[in-house]
Amino acid sequence: MTGTAPAPFTADTYRARMERAARAAADVGLAGLLVAPGPDLVWLTGYAPPAVTERLTLLVLAAGRTPTLVVPTLEAPDAARAAGAPALALRDWTDGVDPYAATADLLGAGGRFGISDNAWAMHLLGLQQAMPGTSYAALTAALPMLRAVKDAAELDLMAAAGAAADATFEEIRKVPFSGRRESEVAADLADLLRRHGHSQVDFTIVASGPNGANPHHEAADRVIRHGDMVVLDFGGLRDGYGSDTSRTVHVGEPSDEERRVHDLVREAQEAGFRAVRPGVACQEVDRAARAVITDAGYGAYFIHRTGHGIGVTTHEPPYMIEGEELPLVPGMCFSVEPGVYLPGRFGVRIEDIVVVTEDGGRRLNDTTREMVVVD
Repeated sequence: MTGTAPAPFTADTYRARMERAARAAADVGLAGLLVAPGPDLVWLTGYAPPAVTERLTLLVLAAGRTPTLVVPTLEAPDAARAAGAPALALRDWTDGVDPYAATADLLGAGGRFGISDNAWAMHLLGLQQAMPGTSYAALTAALPMLRAVKDAAELDLMAAAGAAADATFEEIRKVPFSGRRESEVAADLADLLRRHGHSQVDFTIVASGPNGANPHHEAADRVIRHGDMVVLDFGGLRDGYGSDTSRTVHVGEPSDEERRVHDLVREAQEAGFRAVRPGVACQEVDRAARAVITDAGYGAYFIHRTGHGIGVTTHEPPYMIEGEELPLVPGMCFSVEPGVYLPGRFGVRIEDIVVVTEDGGRRLNDTTREMVVVD
């Protein structure tokens, strides 16, 4: 896939993100944020350790204080080369030194801190032992909107990832399906995603016939047959931002029932999309899509949430599900992916990534949502 390479994020980008995160933490009553290696650390600093080990690496953020990255001495040179390094202080520690004691004076004797969901338990317990007056909250629970609203540069990257996934679908629909194993088509999907610029492929679901009734079916050795409905769900990261799309194709002409169920899911997906506008609660997107399927008598066969956030990971907050009252905000990106799954028979799912605009929503996937017949 050709095109202009995206401009890299600068130290100023990361500085603004860290300042915003520290302010957001203070606004909800947290003394600060503790960010372990993972997507939050990459988003905030541009730094991904060369390997995630038992040695403590931790970004400490607090309003009014210089962001500080605690790193093992042997990894400090890598951290210093990160794009966001000019916007923070580095504190390295050597083997034989207690890293939790070395971190303690950055936190103070007490206070409640947000900590990365993926922080190792041994590190959290070590911090608690060094500072028994502190307490902790999972970062996703404390600040679910931290990465949810994308800026213009991020939206450009999201759109490019979506376009790459679309190009992948346009090519995969032309390959033979009948007589080939699901795993072979899944390998084609992975290859096409990489050819269209993805550096990471997170999933390539190819669920044919009765396997389509399992939303997270792993592509297997089942041979795809003429007459099968086939759910395709694939995505990953391109230039650090996620794609995720689903289309359901049919090998040969579908039956009337298969076409009817596919049309129903398409109508539900459209209803979910049309519910998107600023200020609307996330759950309203789920309600809009689910109502179409329930009213048609298939409610018991729509067995998952309508959508999930996406950004530097392919699944992240917010979630389009009953009970989620967070309001939609311009710049939020998430999937709208209703489905119907008939056990032992077939399944249908149609999914687009949608970005909230000032007056509604914009799809980042534009391939046809009509029934596609493949060979």
